[in-house]
Amino acid sequence: MLLPTDGVYGLCCALEEAATVRLYELKGRAQHQPTAIIAASLDTLVALIPELDTSLVLPGPFTSIVPNPAHRFRLLAGDPPDASGVRLPELPPETQRVLAALGAVVATSANDPGGVPAATLDEVPARIRAGCGAEIDAGRLPGAPSTVVDLTGPEPVVLRRGAGLYLP
Repeated sequence: MLLPTDGVYGLCCALEEAATVRLYELKGRAQHQPTAIIAASLDTLVALIPELDTSLVLPGPFTSIVPNPAHRFRLLAGDPPDASGVRLPELPPETQRVLAALGAVVATSANDPGGVPAATLDEVPARIRAGCGAEIDAGRLPGAPSTVVDLTGPEPVVLRRGAGLYLP
């Protein structure tokens, strides 16, 4: 499904292996590349990842890369599966309703790998749109993806500058 997030349109699916494999195929994403979980609440994340250090979860326009000692959601964690990406964004009401029903989704930007993130549904590549079972149109979004911050080491490391930080 295509869902509006706090920055760009996301290609999303349920936290199920078959759905995740299909998402990777549709995106054209390498199977070993990490993908984030967007959750409806911090409680939802803790239910999914009981050992989660909640102090590491940055709310808003950030993807927090956190330790994954139990190697949960191996398809999403990359190789090795020692870390996971989690998000608690401020979402449009339409997406909040979807997450209220599902709790959490696998999410990546709805663009070709390395391509420009989609700020509108019309900017989502046709092959991705054609392969989705559902889409929600919330109009034009800000167009900046989340800032990705690796919080697995002694100091935070910004892996991608995005909406959470000034973009030059």
